[in-house]
Amino acid sequence: MKNVNQTEWKSLIENDGNAVIIDVRTPNEWMEGVQENALLINVMDPAKFEQAANKLDKTKNYYVYCRSGQRSQRACNLLEATGIANTYNLLGGMLEWQGKTIVPDID
Repeated sequence: MKNVNQTEWKSLIENDGNAVIIDVRTPNEWMEGVQENALLINVMDPAKFEQAANKLDKTKNYYVYCRSGQRSQRACNLLEATGIANTYNLLGGMLEWQGKTIVPDID
């Protein structure tokens, strides 16, 4: 896992054809706004998180964020335990996020 700040995060994702963005917050937090193209995999639901993590493509690079950067750090460690080699944790999470956010569709 590599901890990255917002500037590094944006630059890395922009130049990474294998980037997958994962939001590990709760569904209620997700509804407050998310980064564009993010997948929701709630780390607070361990069974579902593990199930989803095991289905992820191990060759991709995973950019993981949460509210403050703590849960996403734990999620990166859990992803790496499944065999994923490249994970990036957004320092400061959505609390410090200055980039674009979208409100996800409810469906």
